[in-house]
Amino acid sequence: MDNTLTNNDNIISINKVCQQYKGAESESLKKVSLNIKKGETLLLCGASGSGKTSLIRLINGLVPHYYKGEMTGEVTVAGKDISKTELYDLAGIVGTVFQNPRSQFFSVDTDGEIVFGPENIGLEPSEIKKRKEDIVQKMNIENLLERSLFDLSGGEKQRIACASVAALLPEIILLDEPSSNLDIDAIENLRDIIIGWKNEGKTIIISEHRLWYVKDLVDRVLYVKNGHISHEWTKEEFNNLPKEEIEYYKLRPLNIRTDYFHLLSEDKNSDSIDNNANIGLGLEDKDSVILRDFYFSYTNKTYVFFKKKFKESDGSFLQLNIPELRLPKGKVIGVIGHNGTGKSTFLRCLCGLESNCKGTIEIDGKEYKGSQRINLSYMVMQDVNHQLFTDSVKAEVMLSNKDLSEEICLDILNSLGLLDYKDQHPMALSGGQKQRVAIASAMAAGANLLLFDEPTSGLDYSHMEKVGELLKELASMGKTVLVSTHDSELIETCCDHTLFIEKGRAVSLEKV
Repeated sequence: MDNTLTNNDNIISINKVCQQYKGAESESLKKVSLNIKKGETLLLCGASGSGKTSLIRLINGLVPHYYKGEMTGEVTVAGKDISKTELYDLAGIVGTVFQNPRSQFFSVDTDGEIVFGPENIGLEPSEIKKRKEDIVQKMNIENLLERSLFDLSGGEKQRIACASVAALLPEIILLDEPSSNLDIDAIENLRDIIIGWKNEGKTIIISEHRLWYVKDLVDRVLYVKNGHISHEWTKEEFNNLPKEEIEYYKLRPLNIRTDYFHLLSEDKNSDSIDNNANIGLGLEDKDSVILRDFYFSYTNKTYVFFKKKFKESDGSFLQLNIPELRLPKGKVIGVIGHNGTGKSTFLRCLCGLESNCKGTIEIDGKEYKGSQRINLSYMVMQDVNHQLFTDSVKAEVMLSNKDLSEEICLDILNSLGLLDYKDQHPMALSGGQKQRVAIASAMAAGANLLLFDEPTSGLDYSHMEKVGELLKELASMGKTVLVSTHDSELIETCCDHTLFIEKGRAVSLEKV
């Protein structure tokens, strides 16, 4: 069979495919047919669970070779029948960048990760070296070489993941929610990478909830719903859809405000950022949560916490450096900043997860130190699975407060729409339900300061709205809510203020 393709040929053909994962109650794809031309850039959009990721897995061969189940229909990629082609035979044809780049890393350093693919398919050392040099130059990542993967920010990890995929010179590149954990600068870098691939004639398929940065790059947009391709638009048709129609399809906006994330000067490497101890000082004590002496370092220089002179004269190694900060009480505050700048560290220190941080929190004239902060605050992690421990929802909530009565526990569950799930295992719930279980535990513990780390990462518009409504409801109960986020739509939906963190310092507190 002649596999030579012309520009007018379909490089991907999906014909009447039905697919159901092993153990699933229903099909994830239902008689899907799709042709994609060589060099085309395609956007897949739609709600979580609609079938977008399953389409990606069809093209890269993970279905049916890795994810088992039942599949009917035909899938042809670059002339190869996917059902009869082993995954290793697709390595040089299809490259995939996953939502979480850590899940696709095989090395511990950046150089090793970039060349892993070419080494794995047995290329000559001279060819491997040449590919590495070409990719590094094209993607402008010289500053990321000879680095530990564990020390990279989310955006830097994504760039290395893209480089490792590109080093295999695939004809087809798949991206599954690639921007979900990225800040505005990292998204712009990702956009530049996609433009580079497009100019090289790559066939690109992007599954994405954030639409604003890819809307001008794609040739076609497919709306996936309940395992079907429900609608199809050209780039021009999609970009001209009225706002009401975008909202009808429950899609994220095509245009967003980015000014939240551009509060610093263009010189983001400057060491001249002030400690700005005056942020929020206009707030009265009764209206504010007052933070004092929040200093923290991941190094072993523990003396910094006890000798003030080191706080002032040698703060360069501090991951958190906040002498005093006043936050408005009973509000939703978006904690924003660039990847790797200290947002998560700030939240971890506030709730007492970093025991070496000796800061104090004052609310209503009462001061909380050290372990006392643990009872005052509660953090809902980005991966909520890390904080669920029991075998039922009710037991999980009761665990957070030994003095909690069953009646109050059930009232809390009812207020969060969880009462019907009280006897279910938390790990059997959906992601949003698990998040609400963690919030129920926080409420049961009597926490007044609720912290959320990227709660809408990878969520579609409907689920993002629900999270925003929940955060506003918690603030209306008198809770002070801090949410670390790169999601401008979430800020628009629910935040009263934004707190900008840069290099571990509080730079500004603004009203939304």
